Amino acid sequence: MHHTPNFVGWRALILHRPHQNVDALLAQCARIGIAGEQAWPTLDDSQAMYGYDVLLIDADMGHDEQFPWSPGLAPMPVIALIGSEAPGRIAWTISQGADAQLLKPIGSAGLYSALVVASHGFAQRRAHAEEIAGLRERLAKRQVVAEATAILMLKHNCDAGTAFNELRRTAMAERRAIEDAAAGIVAGFDTDGRKNVTNGR
Repeated sequence: MHHTPNFVGWRALILHRPHQNVDALLAQCARIGIAGEQAWPTLDDSQAMYGYDVLLIDADMGHDEQFPWSPGLAPMPVIALIGSEAPGRIAWTISQGADAQLLKPIGSAGLYSALVVASHGFAQRRAHAEEIAGLRERLAKRQVVAEATAILMLKHNCDAGTAFNELRRTAMAERRAIEDAAAGIVAGFDTDGRKNVTNGR
């Protein structure tokens, strides 16, 4: 990291029972310019959770039903507040995709470091998810091109190269991307189309 992270103006939601640990966290939030709020077991309007910049969860008593998203899909950095090292609690924390942790009891420091780690980890996790989504999209496009090429091979009784050239000419004539033209061919290859190909028409 080439700059000092600044969290001024962030909103933090602390999902934890009223406790001196929460008081310590709220004090730390105030010192670094974060508006901290406490709730338990969740907000009355769970959708409002999407409006926070960081989420601090009680790893000792937390549960999946507290969140309006699936485990591991929090739309913001997650910091786990850990007091118990019971294997089941640690496993639950991992399943939630916690990006950093703070050990209880919470003192007068530690939140800033946890925020740095969590925000960096979350950014990496989101970048990886976007990369995977992009790769899946590219793979799906390649598959549809392959399917369209196979359809044209059957339809015109030709080899793969000739069929692909036909697909490319179709895309150029329609002024569409080759993947879009391929999708149109595949979509039009319904039951009747299959019969026509089978019958050599």
